[in-house]
Amino acid sequence: MRFRESLGELGYVEGQSIEIESRFVGDGTGLAQVIEDLINLRVAVIVAMSTPAAIAAKKSSSTSIPVVFSIQGDPVGFGLVKSLAHPGGNLTGVYSLAPALTAKRLSLLREAVPRSADIAILGGSRADLREAQTAAKELKVQLVPLLQIVTADDIEPAFRAAKSAGATAMSVHLAPAISTNLRRVAELSLTNRLPAIAPFRGFAPLGGLMEYHAANTEELHRVAAYVDKVLKGAKPADLPVEQPKKFELIVNLKAAKQIDLTFPPSVLARADRVIK
Repeated sequence: MRFRESLGELGYVEGQSIEIESRFVGDGTGLAQVIEDLINLRVAVIVAMSTPAAIAAKKSSSTSIPVVFSIQGDPVGFGLVKSLAHPGGNLTGVYSLAPALTAKRLSLLREAVPRSADIAILGGSRADLREAQTAAKELKVQLVPLLQIVTADDIEPAFRAAKSAGATAMSVHLAPAISTNLRRVAELSLTNRLPAIAPFRGFAPLGGLMEYHAANTEELHRVAAYVDKVLKGAKPADLPVEQPKKFELIVNLKAAKQIDLTFPPSVLARADRVIK
């Protein structure tokens, strides 16, 4: 894992100078209990590698343990920090500002799917929608009204609504219920023949057409650097939240074949990874 490698580059040796307690919660359920378990272990720092995990750590009222997060979306909007420059509290970390990348994702989707004249917006915030509306005008595409996702039960009806509205492609955005049900979203995008792009790492390997987000290597390196600072005495309140500067595109050829889509060479040439 790149996070462990980054810690090693900073001089830490697992089992000697540092102990790492890993917890994986695939569908997002039970996060509150996982946080409490880590608190009871009296760990020196909690690393939250998803938005739901960071929110769960924030909601825990029984700890002042430092939290370093790696999330997608606005940490101020999620209530994780007071401001990017001065986080306050016990959380800081790295984030990918998804709304700012909305235009890029729509452009990639339009290029990869020539028939995508009508694009559904799944999940996201008002900021996402504003960015999408601005980009849609430049790309000459129509947007299907924002499909809000509050719980997992909203996902399947949203796909039915998108199809009924005439959508031919889908741009997936941030929502906790989406991030914890990525496989279902990917599956529905294929069964409904709605090629989709998402900001989530892991969406393409699960069957989604494309994912575009902050580069994993850089993001985890910055998280490790912040963990190092916290272990050496720095307070999260004094460590500005950072945004990655490098991004990566992953495309899924297998998914494309299932919906009779051929990726343009221009898109494949820019892909950082191609799933065959």
